[in-house]
Amino acid sequence: MSDNETIITAVKQWLEKTVIGLQLCPFAKSVFDADKIRYTVSNSRDTEALMLELHDELKRLDDVPGLETTLIIINQQLSDFEAFNQTLDYIDDMLDQYGWSGIFQVASFHPYYQFADTKIDDRENWTNRSPYPIFHILRESSLELAIESFPSIVDLPQENIKRMNGLSSQVFAQVLQLSQA
Repeated sequence: MSDNETIITAVKQWLEKTVIGLQLCPFAKSVFDADKIRYTVSNSRDTEALMLELHDELKRLDDVPGLETTLIIINQQLSDFEAFNQTLDYIDDMLDQYGWSGIFQVASFHPYYQFADTKIDDRENWTNRSPYPIFHILRESSLELAIESFPSIVDLPQENIKRMNGLSSQVFAQVLQLSQA
């Protein structure tokens, strides 16, 4: 198995066991089960090369309507959460520049994800922690449809915090293991 295949396998296990298994995202299961997620590993070593890869993935999604979503898994850079977060500003600029705002949205996951006003070890941070830095490109039209079928979406972040805080130590240890590369 190549390094990229190993990375993708780890991310798929994290999705299946943590994101879907703990019901952190009510929309993930259907696209995961239908194999409508594109996984791509970026081995780029600088932000400029990563931005080119992101552009290519956004264009691919724009050109292939049947492709629902892409996870860009970053292997060689952005291990620092602050640098990772700053890259989101560049991504937003790209969405605006190419007319993709309102068409695509980028969600983010990181091994050291930390919400504002939390401590590094607060369990709620684990709702967005992943084995590798990940940019998740989503179609806004698909999100809107999913939200229509899930009326209590506004409560989801608080529900996820409760869910993480309510996990037994044993189950939380499994989450920790799956979220670390």
